[in-house]
Parts: sequence; structure tokens; C-alpha cells
Amino acid sequence: MPKVTRSPWCHRAGATASTMAWSQIGPTTTMPTQKLILFLLSGLTLCAQAPLTLPDAVRLALTRHPSLEAASARVQAAESRIAQARAGWLPRATYTEGIQSGNNPVYVFGALLTQHQFTAANFNLGPLNRPDALSNFQSQVSVDQTVYDFGSTRNAVKAAQIGKKMTEEERRRTELALIAGVARAYHGVGLAEQYLRLAEESLTSANADLERSRSLQRAGVATDADVLSVQVHASSMSEYRARAAADLRIAHAALNEALGLPLDDEHTLTTPMESPQLPGDTGPARENQATTLRPELLTERLSKELSAAQESVAKAQYWPVIRVHGVFEADRQNFVSKGGANWLFVASARWTLFDGNRTRASVAEARHMKAAAAAGEKQMDAAVRLEVRRAEANLDASRERVTTTRDTVAQAEESLRIIRNRYSNGLVTVTDLLRSETALLESKTRRLAALYDQRTAAVQLEAATGALNGDSDVLK
Repeated sequence: MPKVTRSPWCHRAGATASTMAWSQIGPTTTMPTQKLILFLLSGLTLCAQAPLTLPDAVRLALTRHPSLEAASARVQAAESRIAQARAGWLPRATYTEGIQSGNNPVYVFGALLTQHQFTAANFNLGPLNRPDALSNFQSQVSVDQTVYDFGSTRNAVKAAQIGKKMTEEERRRTELALIAGVARAYHGVGLAEQYLRLAEESLTSANADLERSRSLQRAGVATDADVLSVQVHASSMSEYRARAAADLRIAHAALNEALGLPLDDEHTLTTPMESPQLPGDTGPARENQATTLRPELLTERLSKELSAAQESVAKAQYWPVIRVHGVFEADRQNFVSKGGANWLFVASARWTLFDGNRTRASVAEARHMKAAAAAGEKQMDAAVRLEVRRAEANLDASRERVTTTRDTVAQAEESLRIIRNRYSNGLVTVTDLLRSETALLESKTRRLAALYDQRTAAVQLEAATGALNGDSDVLK
């Protein structure tokens, strides 16, 4: 069943072909509409038939799948958190515009001073105690700068940087899972195509057996029961074919989902489902590689570093924070007149002597989280090594199954050939024939399953070591 794929570069090529076609035809050239449409779409049609290899499918998924888009967005969010933490080193400037009005004696006295409008007449007891209402338009620019916070900001930046590394490892973990998923879905289509082809062969063979049994029935060698038995078998093969066709449609949709494409896109797959190029490393070497490359284990290690940085941030709350504060303001009775400008500079050290043991609890929490991260690293190390060993065992088992099923298929084919000859000569019953047909179908099915398992097991082993990428040999 030939399938086609539509890729981004195909769209560009098709658009280029259409542009070239229009430039050659010209807007005033007389040309039948059907020929014009066919000519414009020829570039798209040729490109749409381009084959899709498994490495190409992986590269396409790495650029299109929503899971990686989400992971990349989380990395960018972590980068923003670093910028937020670094803001603690920079001054904070604010601008305020406000208006006040009232006849409170203290307010009026102070406002006249800040407006530079105070005169000797304002010392008279009557106006001093019962002043007229006064408005004050105030424009203020203030700057705050932390001079020293005993490493609180520095460790907050460090924690944010570690957090970004953790999100990057999480993105790499998503990549590994995505590549493995694309490989499974890609070979799943190949397996479904092979199953459908096998079903069609089995149906053709069953129909041939039905014709043979009818010929033997007419010759008086076979009975009506024999013909009915073969008819039932042929119906079963027809049902098997219909189920295989449906499975193939679902397999194509699953591949599109793994690629991040619309579910109805179609593809021509060219990477055969054959025995892959197997990695040559030994078991201990693979385990050691996994402990240095697996993102889950690296995330646990980073989590321990993050807890240590958070503990330092919490401990910094025991110490004072030294800050400077500067203000420049303009106070006016009217919005633009009758006023003056003032400035103020303040240096301070704020030391929290008691906060209800909040800081102590924060330090204890960070310390316990660091201990939990250390235990999690040990657990993940063992889990990663176990996963590598399990993947190795699955690959070894699938490799043996491929060898065994190859011989089994050859034996089943030879057995069916002999049984058919003997059945044609009336030497065996139809039951023997159908049993031989079923045995061949089962042996071919097991061989296809073994090849699929071997391909996916090789990919899973590469993923278990953390070395799987778009250029891995197991994808070729």
C-alpha cells in the first residue's frame, strides 16, 4: 500500500515550483484551466512522494512535536528565573506622582517647607494653629540598592541556574522518550504493513486451497465437510485481513501523533524492519555510560546541588541586609509652580532578630531536601543500571528469537508444501492441511514480531544508556 509524506521542505519546494510555473506561463498566457492546475501542482506531487527514513522521521519529530515545544518553553522560563534572581544585584528605581490636600497644621507646616514657600508670616499663632487648606503636588523618584546580603542573592542566582540545568535535562529526557516513541511507531507501521501483506498471502493461499478442495470433491477424493472446513478457514483469513488493514490505519495515525503531524498524513517508509546495527559495548560499559548520560540521574544530582544552594539562601536570613535609599522629590502648590525640589539619602542595616523560627525551619527544610536528593540519586543510579540490564536481556532474547523463527518459517513452509502434495493425492486429511496452514501463519507472525522486538529493543537499549539521538546507528 504505497503511502506519501508531506514535509515542510516539500511545501517550500512545491511553492517554488508553482512560482516558477506561473512565471513561465505568465498572467496573460491563454491556457486551459485543467492543464494550468496540473502544471502548478506538479512540483507538489513529485515532492509529496518523497520517502521518509527513520532518521528523517526522528528529525521531523524533534522540530515539530508539541512535547518538545513545551519542554523548550520551560527552559526559557527557567532562563527568565535566572534574570529575576540577578535583579537582586541591581538598583530598583520607582517614580511616584501624587497629590495631597488638607488643613492639618502639621501637614501644612511641613508641606510649606518642602515647597520652599515658608515665610515669617507662617509663624503667626493664628495661621499656625488654624491654617488654610493647602494642596501639594509631589513628584518623587526613589532608588533602592542592596549593598550586601551575605550571599542571599548570589545563592538565589545559583539556585536558578541549577533549576535551568534541571529543565534542560528534562528536555533531553523528553527527547529520548520522543525518539524511542518515533522508532516504535515507525516500525509499528512496518509491522502492520507486513501483517497485512501476510494476511493477504494467507487469504490467497486459503482461496487456492478452497479451489483445490472443490476439485478433489468433484473427483470424489474430498468430502463436503472438507470443502466447508476450508471455507471456514478462508473466512477466518478474510477476517484476519480486515483486522490487519484496520491496525495499519491506526499505526499510521500513531506515527503521525509521534511526529507531531495531523493524524491523517500519509507516508512512504523506506527504513526496512530488519535486524539493526547493534551497539558493541559490554554490559558494565553501558551501565557506566548510563550513569553519566541519563538525564534522570543527572537531574537527581542537580537536585542535590539545588537543595544546597537553597540552604545557603535560607542561612543568609540570619544576617543583616545592608541597603542604601535615595529620594529626589519636587513639591508644588500648583502642578507646575510655587514649589521646590529636595533630596534624601539613607543607608541602613536591617537585622531580623526573631522571626518566629521561620529561618531555622527553612534551613532545616533545605537540609532535609538535600538528604532526600542524595537518597534519590542512589535509588536512581540502581534503577538506571537495572533498566540497562533489562534492555540488554530483551535485546538478547529478541536476537535469539529472530534466529529461531527464521528456521521455523523455513520448516513450516516445507511442511506445508509436503502436506499440500499429500492432500492433493488423498494421503492426508483436510485437518492436516489447515493445521499446516495455521502453523505457517503463526511462525511468520512470530518472526515479524521478533524482528519488531529486536528493532525496538536496540533503540530502548540505546535510550537506557542515554546515548540515543537522531544520528544513532540503531535508527538506520
